[in-house]
Amino acid sequence: MFELSKGFRFEAAHTLQTSVWAEGKSLVHGHSYRADVVIRGYPDASTGMIIDLNTFDEALKDIRNSLDHRFLDDIQDLGPATIENLSAWIWRKISPICPNLLCVTVRRDSDLGACSYYGEKP
Repeated sequence: MFELSKGFRFEAAHTLQTSVWAEGKSLVHGHSYRADVVIRGYPDASTGMIIDLNTFDEALKDIRNSLDHRFLDDIQDLGPATIENLSAWIWRKISPICPNLLCVTVRRDSDLGACSYYGEKP
């Protein structure tokens, strides 16, 4: 059994509408994020790979392009821009392409916060 991970960075802004810091206002601020995607499985006998790396790279590139330098409040199906929701959103986008997906972790550089999402239980 092997685990293969790849990651990407993105910069994005969102509002603090429900935060105690917002004091009834809609405050916009941003973060530097890092996302790590881990797949688990056995290498294909003919290729020696768990997944075609070009396929994996392209999927991550598409997701990054959807998030980088964006206003997260405008991302469809994300919900409030928490690292929990970001992890689950990335999972939903990449799981059809990476069937052996193990987890998605999103890290916020400003406070070293992180959240890992392991998908829904069947």
